[in-house]
Amino acid sequence: MQGGIKTAVILALVVVGLMVAAPPAQAIIFDLTSDHCTGGCGTAPFGQVELLQSGTTVNVTVSLTDANRFVLTGAADFQEFKFNGAPNVGSISVTQNVAGQTLAGATGAFNGDGTGNFTFGITCTTCGNGGAGALPVGTILTFSVANSTIAALTVPNNLGNVFVADILSGTTGNTGPVDATTPRQVPEPATVAFLGTGLVALGVAFRRRRVQR
Repeated sequence: MQGGIKTAVILALVVVGLMVAAPPAQAIIFDLTSDHCTGGCGTAPFGQVELLQSGTTVNVTVSLTDANRFVLTGAADFQEFKFNGAPNVGSISVTQNVAGQTLAGATGAFNGDGTGNFTFGITCTTCGNGGAGALPVGTILTFSVANSTIAALTVPNNLGNVFVADILSGTTGNTGPVDATTPRQVPEPATVAFLGTGLVALGVAFRRRRVQR
């Protein structure tokens, strides 16, 4: 009986060790919650930004909720999306997933509508400005930044903002920037599976011990 308890304790300590040794989560999500739209853009969150580290490249996915649409206005320096890099970022590759339009990375001194200073953006070089040129509902901006890290791309700017998207609200019809400041962290599937395997091993070993008794 004591041997079984001892074995269970040892296995439990092994699982705790696995949890401590598990690699840190490499995917981070930011919610776009702060509303700078003239007249308001409705109820937050307005969308989310997900960053996933893949080797030396960061893959970024920006999606909107509630029929909100990406738009180009002077309030966000005619950028669909803005971000920074610290100290800098590598090449930006944008997925061309909007039929008939061209999306591209941009650099500059962006500081529209009180959301602070940004150095990089994603823009549509073939879209018209304002609501008439808004990207279709359901458009997801996906791009990758080479030779960078999540930490480098998530340093708050001079006003504490990390990301800004310019949107046409699907609920109010107003346009303007919405920004993100605080992340919510999501474990990678591999990390979850790793811990799950340890727990399963503990259960199997304890069960075998009981059968052998």
